[in-house]
Amino acid sequence: MLNVENLSLHYGQSQILRDVSLEAETGKITCLMGTNGVGKTSLLKAISGAHAPSGGKVLLDGVDLTRQAPHVVAKAGIGYVPQGREIFPLLTVRENLETGFNCINRSEWMVPDEIFELFPVLNEMQNRRGGDLSGGQQQQLAIGRALITQPKLLLLDEPTEGIQPNVIQQIGRVLEYLRDQGKMAILLVEQFFDFAHELGDAFVALRRGEVILRGPASDVTRDELLGAVSV
Repeated sequence: MLNVENLSLHYGQSQILRDVSLEAETGKITCLMGTNGVGKTSLLKAISGAHAPSGGKVLLDGVDLTRQAPHVVAKAGIGYVPQGREIFPLLTVRENLETGFNCINRSEWMVPDEIFELFPVLNEMQNRRGGDLSGGQQQQLAIGRALITQPKLLLLDEPTEGIQPNVIQQIGRVLEYLRDQGKMAILLVEQFFDFAHELGDAFVALRRGEVILRGPASDVTRDELLGAVSV
């Protein structure tokens, strides 16, 4: 389980996050929602170690990962699929996947068949350069690379952005499968409301860097959530 406790974050003199607290439980998809500029990506960067918070804590299974370097956080079990995918364009699909080996024991350095079962296109294009893939294919590669690290917590930053509908549906099925395996917590940042609402087991809404709504799907109505994430 992920526990974020009273997290604050600044960029210079600007405060982006104000005492944000949330949980993401194993076997559940927690959707982090809100309009552009409310701090969603900044929160994922703080959790992943990419940007040090100015206050508060990030705990994974009770282990304090606050202000740890990204490679330490990754080895501790946090997989991060950033906005924009950030795959290596000159490496092949297989080589991109193999970059995830840095987070696991050498004895486990292999690309599991499950990755190619979840994303068959990656199997077909193993020897293609990452930069030659379409946006949807690159998104699948970015998720596959994160799964190689065997995460306890999977962070995804707007995985449907700029993606064709059939790939969005596939990503949704993959996230449902990963949730139902009960081995990881998933924290999903998503602006596609219907996609998030359908998948979410719990919701957190931000406005101006603060939590304005938080709760399980059973306690949050569609109208309440829509009102919280609308301008």
